[in-house]
Amino acid sequence: MDGTIRDNIKQGTKVRVVQKQDQRSGKLTEGVVLKILTNSATHPHGIKVILEGGIVGRVKEILY
Repeated sequence: MDGTIRDNIKQGTKVRVVQKQDQRSGKLTEGVVLKILTNSATHPHGIKVILEGGIVGRVKEILY
């Protein structure tokens, strides 16, 4: 699924995000969505979320 569309992401969804400091390397961090921070329906770089554990990043992959 597409991490740039807000409707694809719900609280409790398992995702991989890129954190701000990892944008150049492209390193992804896996976790479970605690809260969605992006208010708009879409975002070209990925919807910004907070993962359980407090990590903030933009969703690049949605896992099942």
